[in-house]
Amino acid sequence: MPAGLTDVVCLVTGASRGAGRAIAAVLGEAGATVIVTGRSGGGATTEGLPGTVEETAAEVERRGGVGIPVRCDQTDDGEVAALVERLARDHGRLDVLVDNAWGGYEGHGADFVAPFWEQPLERVDRMLATGVRARYVLASLAAPLLIARRDGRPGLVVETIAWAFDEYLGSVPYDTVKAAAARLAFGMARDLRAHRVASVALAPGFMRTERVLAADDVDLTETESPEYLGRAVRALAYDPDVLRWTGRTLTAGELARAYGFTDVDGSQPAPFRIPPGAVR
Repeated sequence: MPAGLTDVVCLVTGASRGAGRAIAAVLGEAGATVIVTGRSGGGATTEGLPGTVEETAAEVERRGGVGIPVRCDQTDDGEVAALVERLARDHGRLDVLVDNAWGGYEGHGADFVAPFWEQPLERVDRMLATGVRARYVLASLAAPLLIARRDGRPGLVVETIAWAFDEYLGSVPYDTVKAAAARLAFGMARDLRAHRVASVALAPGFMRTERVLAADDVDLTETESPEYLGRAVRALAYDPDVLRWTGRTLTAGELARAYGFTDVDGSQPAPFRIPPGAVR
């Protein structure tokens, strides 16, 4: 992969593991400077799962990029403000923002798909805090840095979501929050277009993340690696005409066909769909 993003400054949130880690690593392959954030770092982890921001930054470096770890809780406005201030001080601009932080699976149990009136309110609060409010706060604070770019390359905001072509995602709070994130990308696209910054929502398929691989009752047949999503983000970051996508909700499979990339095994998984009757 040519190092075509060597002059690009990227911020990837929720990058300790899973999709965020893969996105950061793939951007690093292209030579980008990648600030990776998450709550797991400095000796702290979440839910005992593997992965830290320091390890992700090291992987970015191993692949040829510049990795900068920053431990940050995206639901803490003060920590987010400090993160953006550091970006402004050290880089003066931001070219690519990948808003991937998500704590909505914490406390996941059999009641995750229970009727909405049986869902614990703390789960709803966590999903709204990490999946909507935290993303809005970061995007609003980082927007001036996205607008500050002066090299002629369009900027890019990516909101990672779960989406299945308007199929119900099986849980009212989960479905609502993921739809809200897509709508956030849609609305931000209207305000950012005049500044040549694209804003999209991007959905993977069923990924083989650390959390999924740790489960003992999951069928991995129809899955893709997290790097498939990372390659979708990288393709968007490369594209000088990325504004053609702005405001849209996209899938990794769709972009693989548009840009010609594959998953790590050479396959090209189709855009994710929920099988009929899979959820009520």
